[in-house]
Amino acid sequence: MKETSVLCLLFLISLLSCTTNQARLTVSPSSSQFFKEDFVSLSCEEDDSSAGWTLRRNTSTENRTKCDQWGKSANSSCTIIVYPSDSGVYWCESREGPISNMVNLTVTGGSVILQSPVLPVMEGDDVTLLCKTKTTPSNLPAAFYKDGSLISNGSSVNMTIQHVSRSDEGLYKCDISGHGESNSSWITVTDKHTTTPPPTSTSPPGFSITPVMSSVGSVCFVILLVLLVLLIRQHVHRKFEGETQIS
Repeated sequence: MKETSVLCLLFLISLLSCTTNQARLTVSPSSSQFFKEDFVSLSCEEDDSSAGWTLRRNTSTENRTKCDQWGKSANSSCTIIVYPSDSGVYWCESREGPISNMVNLTVTGGSVILQSPVLPVMEGDDVTLLCKTKTTPSNLPAAFYKDGSLISNGSSVNMTIQHVSRSDEGLYKCDISGHGESNSSWITVTDKHTTTPPPTSTSPPGFSITPVMSSVGSVCFVILLVLLVLLIRQHVHRKFEGETQIS
């Protein structure tokens, strides 16, 4: 009986330690592309501030570096004046190990960017893409592309995708004649019932988007599974002993 109580206690402790509220990384201005020397603010939004969320990133030259090494940190937020070398994958990470959604930020030294949702968008929502130049008037007509194919060649700098669905997921870019083409950005569409944006699976070539601590969830699952098996075996063993004594 004592062994069973100990196993139950260990199971409950493991369950509680593996249940951690997940933060959501937000970016302001809300865009996945920026011009060189733009001011960008990143923040880990989560109800339980005691989790101690830290902003980290992977770039072509850095791996899992904290905000203190490339920006100005304040609580669970980080501000930075961006340059092309700041292009990479950003996420929030807690002391306990869980991580937030990941976002790809691209910084260009060119003259055209595509402003698109940096976080996954909900099925059925309308999404507006904006083709933006750094120094020229903002009313120039733009062409928009999805997965390399032209989808709009209108007279406006923006394009609205109405009632998005999973088929609208893909790589988008824009072009303003005489000024250049933007980089490509991935747009993710989530199910209406999804409450937490999943980590993005796309990243610039050569970047690792899976931090070491992302395996913590799997470790917790294995621990809970082992303890559950031990509890079941203990219960079956005690039941077998009881039946043997009766017979």
